[in-house]
Amino acid sequence: MQLQESCLEDLEGNGVEALESLRSEEPIKINNEDSKLTTVSGRVFSCQGKNVKIKIPLTNPSRTFSAISYLINQSSSKKYGPDGGNKLQISKKKLSHAEKMIKGALTELFKGLNYLKTYRNLNILAFMNILKKFDKVTGKQILPIYLKVVESSYFNISDKVMILSDEVEEWFIKHFAGENRRKAMKYLKPHHRKESHSVTFFIGLFTGCFVALLAGYIIVAHLTGMYRQHSENTFYMETAYPVLSMFGLLFLHLFLYGCNIFMWRKARINYSFIFELGSKNELKYRDVFLICTASMTAIAGVMFVHLSLLAKGYSFRQVQVIPGLLLLGFLLILICPLNIFYKSSRYRLISVIRNIVFSPLYKVVMLDFFMADQLCSQVPMLRNLEYIACYYITGSYATQDYGYCMRVKYYRDLAYAVSFLPYYWRAMQCARRWFDEGETSHLVNLGKYVSAMLAAGTKVAYEKERSIGWLCLVVAMSSVATIYQLYWDFVKDWGLLQHNSNNPWLRNQLMLRQKSIYYFSMVLNLVLRLAWLQTVLHSSFEHVDYRVTGLFLAALEVIRRGQWNFYRLENEHLNNAGKFRAVKTVPLPFREVDEED
Repeated sequence: MQLQESCLEDLEGNGVEALESLRSEEPIKINNEDSKLTTVSGRVFSCQGKNVKIKIPLTNPSRTFSAISYLINQSSSKKYGPDGGNKLQISKKKLSHAEKMIKGALTELFKGLNYLKTYRNLNILAFMNILKKFDKVTGKQILPIYLKVVESSYFNISDKVMILSDEVEEWFIKHFAGENRRKAMKYLKPHHRKESHSVTFFIGLFTGCFVALLAGYIIVAHLTGMYRQHSENTFYMETAYPVLSMFGLLFLHLFLYGCNIFMWRKARINYSFIFELGSKNELKYRDVFLICTASMTAIAGVMFVHLSLLAKGYSFRQVQVIPGLLLLGFLLILICPLNIFYKSSRYRLISVIRNIVFSPLYKVVMLDFFMADQLCSQVPMLRNLEYIACYYITGSYATQDYGYCMRVKYYRDLAYAVSFLPYYWRAMQCARRWFDEGETSHLVNLGKYVSAMLAAGTKVAYEKERSIGWLCLVVAMSSVATIYQLYWDFVKDWGLLQHNSNNPWLRNQLMLRQKSIYYFSMVLNLVLRLAWLQTVLHSSFEHVDYRVTGLFLAALEVIRRGQWNFYRLENEHLNNAGKFRAVKTVPLPFREVDEED
């Protein structure tokens, strides 16, 4: 106990914070006699003759700055009690943080012990089935002989796992559940939400409503000629249509994510573990479809009413606030603090977006860079969002000056910057992963996003000045970026094109039975990657506004990303098992260092 208090005092005096992240790496080993801090990732302290290793994680900006500040100024004063003694003072916040860590560690330990018991039972059952099959084929009776040896083995008769599991359960009930076993089991054995038939019913109901409203919207738009090329209703296409196209791309992406979840479950890909989704914030594919259908029904309904009012003779000044209120309503639902509309999932999404925006200050996990890749396919949606925000925030809707945001240089430059931001965020994530893991492949991946930014920059310059020189540069840069991206898609992200594979030009392990699906997906990915040719050809549908053509091409990119998601997670699932990373670790604030350290 004295050793523990003394060590805690040393830790408190040096301002070392505990680690909360479940995805951190193993502590770095340091061999120096005076225990000086040689890296911002770890330190060895000497405490009453014993070495204690401290992990200083760079998981978020506050911890990053704290670790760097501590590296610059290693000496910090110890905290004393109010009586001037040497009694250690620990804040309630740190006690609560330590309690949360220990609770998480016990939960993971209990889960791992249950996995170990299941592993033992499955091995015994598999051994019996193999012997039964052998006896049936050979006509011999060796099952009783071998089974007698296996059943008496230590692997089968040892009860240490069950005893330890019972002890963990007792500790948790005593110290964290107030002797309430039911409360403890909610943490140790969380129950998954049961899928309700009412969800399926409402999916069908909202789907029918959306189809009807969309059909009515298309009919009214055709009668009024809103989407015709060189239409007189330019004001509608500049102010209201971006709202519809933005929501259309967003929920098309979400719908494809629901399809991905369905296919991942069917192919037995453990997406929830890879994304570290808890039982509270994990969305089933039915939940995703319900969100999509309900949201698109509301959007189609509001836009149908808006267009109908215009067709009846209402002026734009009277109804132009409706699209802005629709966008504001969805933003309020996203940040709503009430426990409604999938609160845990909404807040998890907000936290992931925060991690992306502040890259590279946050430690990068799978869900972060997976979401950042999705944003790379949603550049048109982000540009529409930026324009709509500018239109309503600057008050242009009051003066009906829809061209204000495109005339002012500040907002025009901001619109171009939005086109680069997803690639910049992804590049910074690659840089952070290289810094944390030291693998040069992350730097090569960073080069892919740099090439995408250069290609996007040449396209912007070509749109400003349509000269033959800029056109050649667009073709050259876009071709290099496309080849770079295709190589990374097929070889790195999907793990295909292995010439020594048992499956020609695929990989040894495939989750889908039909090999032709992989070849078709590669060809489709190649075709959809060439959408940048629209910048050069400027092709458009007859008598259709160019904005509609742009929406169609943006939707194709979203569809490409949807199929990319499946194979990316399939490859991650196979590598996750192959690299023995299928275990979550919960590192504690400190541990004793071995003699060899």
